[in-house]
Amino acid sequence: MRYMIVWLLGLIIVAPVLLAADTDEQERLANSAEVMEEILKIPDGLPKELLNKAECVVVMPSVKKFALGIGGSYGRGALVCRTGSNFTGPWGAPAMYRLEGASIGFQLGGQATDFLLLVMNPKGIESLLRSKVKLGADAAVAAGPKGRAAMAATDAYMRAEILTYSRSRGLFAGVSLEGSTLRQDNNANEKLYGQKIPARDIVRGGKGAGGQRLVSVLQKASPNNGSEPSSLNR
Repeated sequence: MRYMIVWLLGLIIVAPVLLAADTDEQERLANSAEVMEEILKIPDGLPKELLNKAECVVVMPSVKKFALGIGGSYGRGALVCRTGSNFTGPWGAPAMYRLEGASIGFQLGGQATDFLLLVMNPKGIESLLRSKVKLGADAAVAAGPKGRAAMAATDAYMRAEILTYSRSRGLFAGVSLEGSTLRQDNNANEKLYGQKIPARDIVRGGKGAGGQRLVSVLQKASPNNGSEPSSLNR
């Protein structure tokens, strides 16, 4: 009887913690979906042709600046990729990611900022599926064009592996994140999926299932991959 009481007390203490952890990951996915929806509604904002040619997207809602000497920032969000061996299938399950780096702090100006990254080719994806990737060093990155400006500059921008955008105070624009680091959020992925699972197995192996709203938003906005077939073999 005494052991039963101890077990029940332990469950009472631990259960709220586990529930809160699960809620945190679900809230992150819900916020990512909301940010994606709002960005898609911005007039003359994210070029549809670039989203259609993206193999993956990374959404980082409400990245905040923190003080570490010269300043830096830290944010948590999700990576979502198209499924299929050549990224021609529907959007798949999200893998949790973290964004950090001193360079982001200079972009924020003390404000919470949403970041959107478009991964434009398989080489960029392979970089992101490592344990971590430094933007500009491990993967070619450029501030993304917006609106009609993308039409004239598409060829130049498409040479980048990752195009980056920010939204703060209602303003949406391409922004440089060179020098910042993206890494898999392994603890969050474990909490979300109930087991230790690398990002590669989630987005390429089809072993994850979550973030239905975020996946639905992307599927509705860009159901088909518009990349040139030759680019998907890089």
